[in-house]
Amino acid sequence: MDAPEEAAHVAWQTATIEALTPLSARVKSIVLRPERWRPFQAGQHLDIRLTAPDGYAAQRSYSVASAPETEGVYELAVERLEDGEVSPYLLDIAEPGDAVDIRGPFGGHFVWDAADGGPLLLVGGGSGVAPLMSILRHRVAARSAVPACLVHAARLWDDVLFRGELLALDEDDAAFRLLAALSRDTPRRPQDTGRRIDAALLADAITGLGARPRLTFVCGANPFVESVTTLLVGLGLDPASIRTERFGG
Repeated sequence: MDAPEEAAHVAWQTATIEALTPLSARVKSIVLRPERWRPFQAGQHLDIRLTAPDGYAAQRSYSVASAPETEGVYELAVERLEDGEVSPYLLDIAEPGDAVDIRGPFGGHFVWDAADGGPLLLVGGGSGVAPLMSILRHRVAARSAVPACLVHAARLWDDVLFRGELLALDEDDAAFRLLAALSRDTPRRPQDTGRRIDAALLADAITGLGARPRLTFVCGANPFVESVTTLLVGLGLDPASIRTERFGG
């Protein structure tokens, strides 16, 4: 995340909710159209602020899932947190046409541009796939041919976010590979696994790239990121080549 002083120089603005689409039982895609769209890099995030009638405000950060080339809107993937102050409103109450305050996008470390090259290894848990989708969508929009692999951790097959888009990309793009790690479900494809991400799965992902990844992006809850990065370093990846984004306490 960015330093508070950086965010302080960016004004809040109003954004209208243009669409809400379920991605799983706990996650929705939310498309926001701001008054003033700001260019961004794949991997960056937005701040969202909700203000109650009594003046109480709650603020959270959400990664942008849309490509930088999709001008005019930002797409987010918001996961419901039962004790959250922002996600229950966005998923259970908000409707198209409603307005929220946003600021950003921000982020300078967890970003990728087609000029950065590859191979790319992307590892996401749950809604942590959102910034990785932005990277993959930018890769497609930029017509980049760098090898890329997304390892998507989810409990169930129905929890694999952006599943249709990712399966189509896996089928159509020989340089891209999707591997799903389902901790509580039976794999639907031979390349997927019915277990949590482990060293063997990550080694398979690296081998499939044809060369050691130039950059690796890992996003998810704190324990997930810690576990995956430890495994990656154990497999011999240079820690300096691993970029992480994490959420939760």
